[in-house]
Amino acid sequence: MRIALVGAGAFGEKHLDGLRNIDGVEIASVISRNADQAAEVAAKYGAPHSGTDLADVLAMPDVDAVILCTPTQMHAEQAIACMNAGKHVQVEIPLSDSWADAEAVVAKQQETGLVCMVGHTRRFNPSHQYVHNKIQAGEFNVQQMDVQTYFFRRKNMNAKGQPRSWTDHLLWHHAAHTIDLFAYQSGKIVAANVLQGPKHPELGIAMDMSIQLKAETGAICTLSLSFNNNGPLGTFFRYIGDSETYIARYDDLVNGREEAIDLTGVTVSNNGIELQDREFVAAIREGREPNSSVGKVLDCYRVIGELATSLEQQDGWS
Repeated sequence: MRIALVGAGAFGEKHLDGLRNIDGVEIASVISRNADQAAEVAAKYGAPHSGTDLADVLAMPDVDAVILCTPTQMHAEQAIACMNAGKHVQVEIPLSDSWADAEAVVAKQQETGLVCMVGHTRRFNPSHQYVHNKIQAGEFNVQQMDVQTYFFRRKNMNAKGQPRSWTDHLLWHHAAHTIDLFAYQSGKIVAANVLQGPKHPELGIAMDMSIQLKAETGAICTLSLSFNNNGPLGTFFRYIGDSETYIARYDDLVNGREEAIDLTGVTVSNNGIELQDREFVAAIREGREPNSSVGKVLDCYRVIGELATSLEQQDGWS
């Protein structure tokens, strides 16, 4: 299987690291805004082609699939373009930055029947898979999730500390991870509230946000997000259940007493991004719908769209 990567930034390289652990996968091309960066990353991972235009990849008949790690506002349009060209596509989170665009991507997937998967990595992290398996087995039920998503990002930088050409967003990007995971672990979300703090004078986005969710099962979730937090950084999930408490820190898991839980055997890898890519490749090979398909994660974007409307109304009140 020949896969092209579009967007050779910090997260793009994480996908390339994962793909080279999957048998029978070749990196066909690396595309980036900067030709030199694209060529450098292509050389590092053995890709025979590099460039700056997605259209070049879509015109290559030997490219089977595309992974999009591009700016958020390009995701929906590019995902649709990939499917129009007959390519399977995995688009990094978020699927879009509007509910209408999310619906358009789903419609295109249904029209083409191609695999269209969204990078909701939390479904694949071994830590969250362990909890999900407990839920599926009837051994654990979520009563409450408390989640902290914290960064120190007062300048427009990526995970490598490099300048970004686009502005990140707490709601459409970072909250999407938790909103989808909460529904995945607890059931359809039936109530959601949001408040945000002051907007950054240069970035134009809120730097702090608080979200409350309730699932049809009665479980609740409290999510705190900040770009102002000066450490520790990352996202930390506390599952409070009817039989145990779990704390997930990306691919690691402890119980409420901070005792490590052995995740050996839960999955074939301890890397959530690699597991996500393995699912993408397997779904294409097996002709099936992947976990975190655009259809399975769509309801997350319904909730985000409703929260975005709420924030617009709150801006009007001020």
